[in-house]
Amino acid sequence: MARSALLNVMVQAAFKAGKSLSRDFGEVQNLQVSLKGPGDYVSQADRKAEKLIREELLKARPTYGFLGEESEEIKGTDGAHRWIVDPLDGTTNFLHGIPCFASSIALERNGEIVAAVVLNPATDELYTAEKGGGAFLNDRRLRVAARKELSDSVVSCGAPHLGRGNHGKFLVELRHVMGEVAGVRRMGAASLDLAYVAAGRFDGMWERDLAAWDIAAGILLIREAGGFVSDLDGGNAMLETGTLVAGNEYIRKALADVVHRPVPTR
Repeated sequence: MARSALLNVMVQAAFKAGKSLSRDFGEVQNLQVSLKGPGDYVSQADRKAEKLIREELLKARPTYGFLGEESEEIKGTDGAHRWIVDPLDGTTNFLHGIPCFASSIALERNGEIVAAVVLNPATDELYTAEKGGGAFLNDRRLRVAARKELSDSVVSCGAPHLGRGNHGKFLVELRHVMGEVAGVRRMGAASLDLAYVAAGRFDGMWERDLAAWDIAAGILLIREAGGFVSDLDGGNAMLETGTLVAGNEYIRKALADVVHRPVPTR
Protein backbone atom coordinates (compact mmCIF):
# COMPACT_ATOMS: atom_id res chain seq x y z
CA MET A 1 0.00 0.00 0.00
CA ALA A 2 1.23 3.50 -0.85
CA ARG A 3 1.30 6.07 1.94
CA SER A 4 1.58 9.83 1.67
CA ALA A 5 4.53 11.63 3.25
CA LEU A 6 2.27 12.91 6.03
CA LEU A 7 0.93 9.45 6.85
CA ASN A 8 4.48 8.12 6.95
CA VAL A 9 5.33 10.80 9.51
CA MET A 10 2.33 9.76 11.59
CA VAL A 11 3.26 6.08 11.41
CA GLN A 12 6.84 6.85 12.40
CA ALA A 13 5.62 8.89 15.39
CA ALA A 14 3.27 6.11 16.47
CA PHE A 15 6.02 3.48 16.30
CA LYS A 16 8.40 5.68 18.27
CA ALA A 17 5.79 6.06 21.02
CA GLY A 18 4.87 2.39 20.75
CA LYS A 19 8.45 1.30 21.33
CA SER A 20 8.57 3.40 24.48
CA LEU A 21 5.19 2.12 25.68
CA SER A 22 6.20 -1.50 25.08
CA ARG A 23 9.23 -1.07 27.33
CA ASP A 24 7.13 0.62 30.00
CA PHE A 25 4.40 -2.00 29.72
CA GLY A 26 6.90 -4.71 30.55
CA GLU A 27 7.93 -2.77 33.63
CA VAL A 28 4.30 -2.20 34.66
CA GLN A 29 3.70 -5.95 34.66
CA ASN A 30 6.58 -6.30 37.14
CA LEU A 31 5.25 -3.45 39.29
CA GLN A 32 1.84 -5.13 39.68
CA VAL A 33 3.18 -7.12 42.63
CA SER A 34 4.51 -4.07 44.50
CA LEU A 35 2.56 -2.40 47.29
CA LYS A 36 2.84 1.08 45.77
CA GLY A 37 1.62 -0.12 42.40
CA PRO A 38 2.44 1.24 38.94
CA GLY A 39 0.11 4.29 38.85
CA ASP A 40 2.79 7.01 38.90
CA TYR A 41 4.91 5.06 36.46
CA VAL A 42 2.03 4.80 33.97
CA SER A 43 1.36 8.55 34.14
CA GLN A 44 5.00 9.15 33.27
CA ALA A 45 4.81 6.63 30.42
CA ASP A 46 1.74 8.43 29.03
CA ARG A 47 3.37 11.85 29.11
CA LYS A 48 6.61 10.52 27.65
CA ALA A 49 4.75 8.91 24.73
CA GLU A 50 2.91 12.15 23.97
CA LYS A 51 6.18 14.11 24.04
CA LEU A 52 7.71 11.68 21.54
CA ILE A 53 4.71 11.95 19.21
CA ARG A 54 4.47 15.73 19.51
CA GLU A 55 8.15 16.25 18.76
CA GLU A 56 8.04 13.94 15.73
CA LEU A 57 4.91 15.54 14.27
CA LEU A 58 5.86 19.15 14.89
CA LYS A 59 9.36 18.55 13.55
CA ALA A 60 7.76 17.54 10.25
CA ARG A 61 5.02 20.20 10.27
CA PRO A 62 5.96 22.94 12.77
CA THR A 63 3.09 25.24 11.77
CA TYR A 64 0.32 22.72 12.53
CA GLY A 65 -1.73 22.84 15.71
CA PHE A 66 -1.58 20.05 18.28
CA LEU A 67 -4.32 18.73 20.57
CA GLY A 68 -3.21 15.99 22.94
CA GLU A 69 -4.62 14.45 26.08
CA GLU A 70 -1.59 15.11 28.26
CA SER A 71 -0.61 18.70 27.43
CA GLU A 72 -1.93 22.17 26.65
CA GLU A 73 -3.27 22.63 23.12
CA ILE A 74 -0.87 24.26 20.69
CA LYS A 75 -2.51 26.68 18.28
CA GLY A 76 -0.63 26.39 15.01
CA THR A 77 0.12 29.35 12.78
CA ASP A 78 -1.15 27.29 9.85
CA GLY A 79 -4.77 27.62 10.99
CA ALA A 80 -6.09 24.86 8.75
CA HIS A 81 -4.33 21.82 10.21
CA ARG A 82 -4.34 20.20 13.64
CA TRP A 83 -2.92 16.98 15.01
CA ILE A 84 -5.27 15.18 17.44
CA VAL A 85 -3.40 12.67 19.60
CA ASP A 86 -4.06 10.16 22.35
CA PRO A 87 -0.62 8.80 23.24
CA LEU A 88 -1.98 6.01 25.44
CA ASP A 89 -5.62 5.09 24.93
CA GLY A 90 -6.57 2.36 27.38
CA THR A 91 -4.59 3.67 30.36
CA THR A 92 -6.49 1.50 32.84
CA ASN A 93 -5.74 -1.62 30.78
CA PHE A 94 -2.09 -0.59 30.62
CA LEU A 95 -2.05 0.01 34.37
CA HIS A 96 -3.33 -3.51 35.03
CA GLY A 97 -1.04 -5.27 32.57
CA ILE A 98 -3.81 -5.94 30.04
CA PRO A 99 -2.39 -5.80 26.47
CA CYS A 100 -5.24 -3.79 24.98
CA PHE A 101 -4.05 -0.21 24.52
CA ALA A 102 -3.04 2.03 21.64
CA SER A 103 -1.51 5.25 20.42
CA SER A 104 -3.96 7.18 18.26
CA ILE A 105 -3.02 10.00 15.87
CA ALA A 106 -5.34 11.92 13.55
CA LEU A 107 -4.79 14.84 11.21
CA GLU A 108 -7.60 17.36 10.93
CA ARG A 109 -7.75 19.72 7.95
CA ASN A 110 -10.30 22.54 8.03
CA GLY A 111 -12.40 20.63 10.55
CA GLU A 112 -12.28 17.30 8.69
CA ILE A 113 -10.21 14.23 9.62
CA VAL A 114 -8.05 13.35 6.61
CA ALA A 115 -5.48 10.89 7.98
CA ALA A 116 -5.43 8.42 10.85
CA VAL A 117 -3.13 5.98 12.64
CA VAL A 118 -3.96 3.63 15.51
CA LEU A 119 -1.18 1.35 16.78
CA ASN A 120 -1.47 -1.36 19.41
CA PRO A 121 2.18 -2.02 20.31
CA ALA A 122 1.27 -5.14 22.31
CA THR A 123 -0.05 -6.91 19.20
CA ASP A 124 1.90 -5.06 16.45
CA GLU A 125 -1.39 -4.13 14.79
CA LEU A 126 -1.14 -0.90 12.82
CA TYR A 127 -4.37 0.63 11.50
CA THR A 128 -4.04 3.44 8.95
CA ALA A 129 -6.36 5.46 6.75
CA GLU A 130 -6.29 8.48 4.47
CA LYS A 131 -9.35 10.25 3.13
CA GLY A 132 -10.22 8.68 -0.20
CA GLY A 133 -7.47 6.07 0.08
CA GLY A 134 -9.10 3.33 2.13
CA ALA A 135 -8.31 1.85 5.54
CA PHE A 136 -5.72 -0.81 6.29
CA LEU A 137 -4.61 -3.18 9.04
CA ASN A 138 -0.88 -3.47 8.43
CA ASP A 139 -1.04 -4.07 4.65
CA ARG A 140 -4.51 -5.63 4.49
CA ARG A 141 -7.39 -3.50 3.25
CA LEU A 142 -10.29 -3.24 5.67
CA ARG A 143 -14.05 -3.47 5.17
CA VAL A 144 -16.72 -3.19 7.82
CA ALA A 145 -18.84 -6.27 8.48
CA ALA A 146 -21.79 -6.85 6.16
CA ARG A 147 -24.37 -8.09 8.70
CA LYS A 148 -27.72 -6.33 8.49
CA GLU A 149 -29.44 -7.61 11.63
CA LEU A 150 -28.63 -6.61 15.19
CA SER A 151 -29.54 -10.12 16.31
CA ASP A 152 -26.50 -11.44 14.40
CA SER A 153 -24.17 -8.69 15.59
CA VAL A 154 -21.51 -8.20 18.25
CA VAL A 155 -21.25 -4.56 19.31
CA SER A 156 -18.90 -2.70 21.62
CA CYS A 157 -19.49 0.06 24.12
CA GLY A 158 -17.78 2.15 26.74
CA ALA A 159 -18.96 1.72 30.33
CA PRO A 160 -18.67 4.76 32.62
CA HIS A 161 -16.40 4.18 35.59
CA LEU A 162 -16.12 5.56 39.10
CA GLY A 163 -16.81 9.28 39.22
CA ARG A 164 -17.45 9.68 35.50
CA GLY A 165 -20.49 9.53 33.24
CA ASN A 166 -24.18 8.88 33.78
CA HIS A 167 -24.27 5.32 35.10
CA GLY A 168 -28.06 5.17 35.15
CA LYS A 169 -28.41 6.22 31.51
CA PHE A 170 -25.77 3.72 30.43
CA LEU A 171 -27.47 0.86 32.26
CA VAL A 172 -30.76 1.64 30.51
CA GLU A 173 -29.02 1.74 27.12
CA LEU A 174 -27.17 -1.49 27.87
CA ARG A 175 -30.41 -3.19 28.91
CA HIS A 176 -32.00 -2.27 25.58
CA VAL A 177 -28.98 -3.25 23.46
CA MET A 178 -28.36 -6.56 25.26
CA GLY A 179 -31.87 -7.64 24.35
CA GLU A 180 -31.25 -7.12 20.64
CA VAL A 181 -27.70 -8.30 19.84
CA ALA A 182 -25.61 -11.47 19.80
CA GLY A 183 -23.07 -9.97 22.19
CA VAL A 184 -21.76 -6.79 23.83
CA ARG A 185 -18.06 -6.18 24.42
CA ARG A 186 -16.15 -3.58 26.45
CA MET A 187 -12.52 -3.18 25.31
CA GLY A 188 -11.45 -0.24 27.45
CA ALA A 189 -9.84 1.67 24.56
CA ALA A 190 -12.18 3.56 22.23
CA SER A 191 -9.63 3.87 19.44
CA LEU A 192 -9.35 0.07 19.28
CA ASP A 193 -13.13 -0.37 19.49
CA LEU A 194 -13.45 1.80 16.39
CA ALA A 195 -10.55 0.06 14.65
CA TYR A 196 -12.25 -3.27 15.31
CA VAL A 197 -15.45 -1.96 13.70
CA ALA A 198 -13.41 -0.90 10.65
CA ALA A 199 -11.86 -4.38 10.55
CA GLY A 200 -15.25 -6.12 10.72
CA ARG A 201 -14.48 -7.69 14.11
CA PHE A 202 -17.24 -5.68 15.77
CA ASP A 203 -20.42 -4.91 13.86
CA GLY A 204 -21.06 -1.67 15.69
CA MET A 205 -20.23 0.57 18.63
CA TRP A 206 -21.85 3.25 20.75
CA GLU A 207 -20.44 5.41 23.52
CA ARG A 208 -20.86 8.71 25.39
CA ASP A 209 -18.48 11.03 27.25
CA LEU A 210 -15.66 10.72 24.73
CA ALA A 211 -12.89 13.22 24.03
CA ALA A 212 -11.81 14.23 20.53
CA TRP A 213 -8.51 12.35 20.88
CA ASP A 214 -10.37 9.14 21.78
CA ILE A 215 -12.20 8.94 18.48
CA ALA A 216 -10.76 11.22 15.78
CA ALA A 217 -8.58 8.55 14.14
CA GLY A 218 -11.19 5.79 14.50
CA ILE A 219 -13.87 7.84 12.76
CA LEU A 220 -11.80 8.00 9.56
CA LEU A 221 -10.83 4.32 9.80
CA ILE A 222 -14.49 3.30 9.79
CA ARG A 223 -15.53 5.66 7.02
CA GLU A 224 -12.65 4.58 4.80
CA ALA A 225 -13.62 0.94 5.49
CA GLY A 226 -17.09 1.64 4.09
CA GLY A 227 -18.82 2.26 7.41
CA PHE A 228 -20.88 5.05 8.92
CA VAL A 229 -20.27 7.14 12.04
CA SER A 230 -22.48 9.78 13.63
CA ASP A 231 -23.13 11.35 16.98
CA LEU A 232 -26.05 9.88 18.90
CA ASP A 233 -28.39 12.50 17.40
CA GLY A 234 -27.49 11.40 13.87
CA GLY A 235 -25.28 14.39 13.15
CA ASN A 236 -21.59 14.85 12.47
CA ALA A 237 -20.61 16.52 15.75
CA MET A 238 -18.87 13.57 17.38
CA LEU A 239 -15.79 15.56 18.41
CA GLU A 240 -17.95 18.30 19.94
CA THR A 241 -20.65 16.21 21.64
CA GLY A 242 -18.46 13.30 22.74
CA THR A 243 -21.14 10.83 21.62
CA LEU A 244 -20.77 8.27 18.87
CA VAL A 245 -22.55 5.39 17.16
CA ALA A 246 -20.93 3.42 14.33
CA GLY A 247 -21.34 0.43 12.06
CA ASN A 248 -22.35 -0.30 8.51
CA GLU A 249 -25.35 1.53 7.03
CA TYR A 250 -27.88 -0.82 8.64
CA ILE A 251 -26.28 -1.53 12.00
CA ARG A 252 -25.44 2.11 12.78
CA LYS A 253 -29.06 3.14 12.32
CA ALA A 254 -30.52 0.14 14.13
CA LEU A 255 -28.12 0.54 17.06
CA ALA A 256 -28.90 4.26 17.35
CA ASP A 257 -32.63 3.49 17.39
CA VAL A 258 -32.19 0.98 20.22
CA VAL A 259 -29.99 3.30 22.27
CA HIS A 260 -32.65 6.03 21.99
CA ARG A 261 -35.47 3.92 23.35
CA PRO A 262 -37.16 5.54 26.36
CA VAL A 263 -36.57 4.40 29.90
CA PRO A 264 -38.92 1.48 30.69
CA THR A 265 -41.72 2.34 33.08
CA ARG A 266 -41.61 -1.02 34.86
